[in-house]
Amino acid sequence: MKKIIGLAVIALMASAPTLAAGDAAAGKAKSAICASCHGANGIAVIPGYPNLKGQNAQYIVSSLKAYKNKERSGGNSAIMQPMSMMLSDTDMENLAAYYSTMK
Repeated sequence: MKKIIGLAVIALMASAPTLAAGDAAAGKAKSAICASCHGANGIAVIPGYPNLKGQNAQYIVSSLKAYKNKERSGGNSAIMQPMSMMLSDTDMENLAAYYSTMK
C-alpha cells in the first residue's frame, strides 16, 4: 500500500504544471511582437504556427534559446531566429511565464 501511495504522489507531482521562473506581467508587456503570429490570446492566427497559450514554460525558453543560438532550423526558423535575437534570457523567462500561465 505504501508503494502505491508513493507512486501516486510521484505521478501527481510529475503531472503538476511547472511554475515559470519569470515575471508574467513583464512577459505580457513584451508579448506584442509575438501576438502578430501567435495571437493576442496565445492562439496562433496563422495556420501551422504553434499556439503558446498554456505551453510549458521550459519548452518555450528552450525553443527560444535554440532559435537564438541557431540550433533550431527548418520550419519557422527564418522568422524565429531574428525575433529571438532581440530577446534577453530574462525576456524569454518572462514570456514563458506569461504564456504558460494563460488558461
